[in-house]
Amino acid sequence: MDKADLETYQVQLSQVEAALSADPNNTELASLRSELKELIQLTEAAIAQAEAASSSKAESSRRSATSTPAHIWAAGDECLAKYSKDNAWYPARITSLGGSAENRVYSIVFKGYNTTELVKAADLKQTPPNYSTAAQSSNKRKLTKVEEEERERKKKKNEKKLEVRAAKAKEQTQKQASWQKFAKKSEKKGVHIAGISGTSIFKTPDNPSGKVGVTGSGRGMTEIASRSKHKFLVQDDEQ
Repeated sequence: MDKADLETYQVQLSQVEAALSADPNNTELASLRSELKELIQLTEAAIAQAEAASSSKAESSRRSATSTPAHIWAAGDECLAKYSKDNAWYPARITSLGGSAENRVYSIVFKGYNTTELVKAADLKQTPPNYSTAAQSSNKRKLTKVEEEERERKKKKNEKKLEVRAAKAKEQTQKQASWQKFAKKSEKKGVHIAGISGTSIFKTPDNPSGKVGVTGSGRGMTEIASRSKHKFLVQDDEQ
């Protein structure tokens, strides 16, 4: 499988999809589309594997030509990584490793951007000892459109949360102030509100056999009903 086969499959797929748009209920065309998509995926994987093998071979040749041993990277290492959009180097951290020992692939995240990319060893290099914070600031790239939109979305989301919390706090404060105002007016008029000034709306006597009532309800104490065990009478069935 090569790039020529891939192009052929892609052309065939576009033709089948055009036919399906005119006849969407055609099961044979739908099945053929699925098969073509699978062929395209397999071909792309084969091409990528061949390119990786070629790149690995070239990398091995380059390494053997130099006396400097290659740096062994591990998850959590700080480094400088090449950004695919502008091929410039930026501070990053390795989050995980993949691929084979001969063709290692590194998942990295650029500091300050939360942008993740998959790179090879050639796109990584050690951070120089004199790489200061000032150097990092001067080498800071501009955010992409997607990154700017994501940052703006998070900003608006946080602002909305703060607005909702502030509105709830204001509403609670207003309710509390309204209740306190009502309680003070009632107290001036000589109306006692149970629950204010440390009193309870429920009133119980000291006697354990006493009655329970609610103060200010205008009703007397509730009688305590005695409980007794129900007795069932057995009756003989009439013959």
